[in-house]
Amino acid sequence: MVEPIQKPASPVELLSATAREFYRRGWARGGSGNYSALLARRPMRLCITAAGDEIAALDDTNFLELDDDAEIIQGFGRPSDETLLHLAIYRHRPKARCVLYTQTVPGLLAADRCFVDGVVILRDYEALKGVEGANSAARVEKIPIVENSADQVALSHVIANVLLDNESSSAVLIRRHGLYVWGETIEQARRHAEIFEFLFELTDRQQGSK
Repeated sequence: MVEPIQKPASPVELLSATAREFYRRGWARGGSGNYSALLARRPMRLCITAAGDEIAALDDTNFLELDDDAEIIQGFGRPSDETLLHLAIYRHRPKARCVLYTQTVPGLLAADRCFVDGVVILRDYEALKGVEGANSAARVEKIPIVENSADQVALSHVIANVLLDNESSSAVLIRRHGLYVWGETIEQARRHAEIFEFLFELTDRQQGSK
């Protein structure tokens, strides 16, 4: 008997599964998460979580398709409040096709601890080989930190400028908000999130042991 060919998972299925896994790990809670995938670049189309939906139960009904003006093309609900941040990342990272968000205690502590320096520096960890562009275990990854703001338009402009000034960065931390990572695929973005959250926890434990 010939087995039926399984259809590849759609972007919203992969994003939903990733969001639920982040919730399980304690990297998201309640409705505090926003995840997107780029469907097309010219003209820009992306799918992104609707605002306020419970991360633990996300499915394909919780995503909206938007254009590059954040106008809804398909779906029901209100786009995530952080939609403009996702758009800024896609505009200034031409290879990015997925943006993910995490909110963890170690990540927020790292942002507060390093805020005066404006950057979290991760150096010489073997895990950094998993970040796109790394070619050795001696990779130095610099994650810029920006101050949070309720003005999403202003914050998106700040992030755009930070990305222009940090061309090799694979993530950005928003102080007292969370971590944004991206990748050329959903799987790659998820791997970046896993690596950075692991190293945030490791460095936080190192701080606590001093």
